[in-house]
Amino acid sequence: MSELEKIAKELFEKTGVAFSFYAENTKPRGAVVCDRHFEGVTDDGSHTFFRFLYRNVGYIGVLNGAGAAERNYALLLPSYIESAAEKEAELSKTAALRRILLGEASTIAIHRYATRYSVRGAACFVVLLYIPRLMKEALGLLEQYGGNSLDTVVQMDEKHCVLVKFVEDWENEYRSSVDYAEFLTQSLKEELGVESVASVGPTVREIKDAGVSYVQAENAMRYAEVFEISGKVHSYRDFLLVKILEDIPENKRAEYLTELTDEHFKEVFEDEEMSETAEAFLQSSLNVSETSRNLYMHRNTLLYRLDKIEKATGLNIRSFSDAVSFRVLMILYKLLGK
Repeated sequence: MSELEKIAKELFEKTGVAFSFYAENTKPRGAVVCDRHFEGVTDDGSHTFFRFLYRNVGYIGVLNGAGAAERNYALLLPSYIESAAEKEAELSKTAALRRILLGEASTIAIHRYATRYSVRGAACFVVLLYIPRLMKEALGLLEQYGGNSLDTVVQMDEKHCVLVKFVEDWENEYRSSVDYAEFLTQSLKEELGVESVASVGPTVREIKDAGVSYVQAENAMRYAEVFEISGKVHSYRDFLLVKILEDIPENKRAEYLTELTDEHFKEVFEDEEMSETAEAFLQSSLNVSETSRNLYMHRNTLLYRLDKIEKATGLNIRSFSDAVSFRVLMILYKLLGK
């Protein structure tokens, strides 16, 4: 007997309510099957059908009868089945949190987690860390550096882990989340000699939205790699423009790039020396002196390269408006994998 059959049997023994079920997009022989697509609850005059999820698989439940009582049962049963499945799993704290971060946890499971671990109404943000080695030791160290008993470290795969950091004043977390991530990467380097990279997601009001923060942190990590952004800590805020442009259909991005650039643009984009110089200049807020220091480059050499970029593209990236235009075109180029 499968776990789902056991749940159905237990329900019948407790309440006398019997239901059968079958997996979506199947038509098992000898079973009553709904012959049309529906959302929520429907009936055929003799049977009531309802949809539910079990272990991330969609099922159709079937009740004999099509009255008001059957409809009420059909509305309640998905939550009952979901709750029973979560109860059977008896996940550890970190396993349950991992499911929340990945968007795999049910509403009931999230509520149970928030209640059990006293994080209801507690704001939090996610710090995603790339740990190339000594993961076990790094997890132990990160657990020590959690600022309070609510903070939790979760290993996501062989080289990535997450620290979910809970905060008291979510409205004032504009910079402190990045500062905290910098503290973590520095601690890993000093204590273990591990060169880690961190990305930070937005602060969210409740644990149920921690998955949103995780996705944003994951995007920031990915964008930093794609765009070869230097530094050990990256914030989702640094890539808002990238996210907006990535959401544009690929064929439209390609159309924009074709219309707005020519071969001279592409020469600059494909020239590693020129593109790195432009990227460093943009990251230094168009400050020539700061860019020179960061690149260990003579000021005149930097100015020569900026002039060369302007001649090739027609954009003077020392001007804010031209810098924005150049940045948008560079992002489109890299998103298309040119």
